[in-house]
Amino acid sequence: MSDAEFRLAYVPGVTPGKWARVWAERVREVPLHLLQMPAAEVVPLLRDGGVDAAFVRLPVDREALHVIPLYLETTVVVVPKDHAVAAVEEVELADLADEDVFEPLDDVLSWDERPGQPAFTRPESTADAIGLVASGAGVLLVPQSLARLHHRRDLTYRTVTDAPQSQIGLAWLDVETSDLMEELIGIVRGRTVNSSRGRNPRQQQPARKKPPQQRPAPKHRRQNRRRR
Repeated sequence: MSDAEFRLAYVPGVTPGKWARVWAERVREVPLHLLQMPAAEVVPLLRDGGVDAAFVRLPVDREALHVIPLYLETTVVVVPKDHAVAAVEEVELADLADEDVFEPLDDVLSWDERPGQPAFTRPESTADAIGLVASGAGVLLVPQSLARLHHRRDLTYRTVTDAPQSQIGLAWLDVETSDLMEELIGIVRGRTVNSSRGRNPRQQQPARKKPPQQRPAPKHRRQNRRRR
């Protein structure tokens, strides 16, 4: 891993900007190079040394990897704005039983049993599926971040309360964790710059010593002073 730059890949839907800003403030001498990659390509790229770390969608094959689970994403159904689903705040999978549901080849959700009816085709990508939803050919279930990423004015989405959820994690190779990797872990986990872990923790200032308190004079001395 070179200190010339730190290469960080991320899957579509992840927004690493907030972490990149903190990195730029704390690790000014090492630029953070961000690469968005399809979910299926991120782990192979990481194993091949193409990047130093990656935000991935779980589950992934953890062989030779360290993985920190970060957060779960809400699952939504994407529909045309004039669809009946758009009239409610949220739905359950049973409400989609009669819908044609697209299953793109890059689907990131894990299903025991897929909802609704299989649509007439399996699109190559989520982006292609979004276009088919806009044509009225069916609906699509995706993590909310992907619905936002592929936003269209003629579409909307609603939360599906009982659908499987996608989880985002931070992964890196299972070798000795570098100072830069520790710095990234600290940033993602919200550690402050004063944390004892990380690349450039601020040195703690020595505690100021309190001035010694004067002890009150013994009682018999106070009495002698009064008599004088």
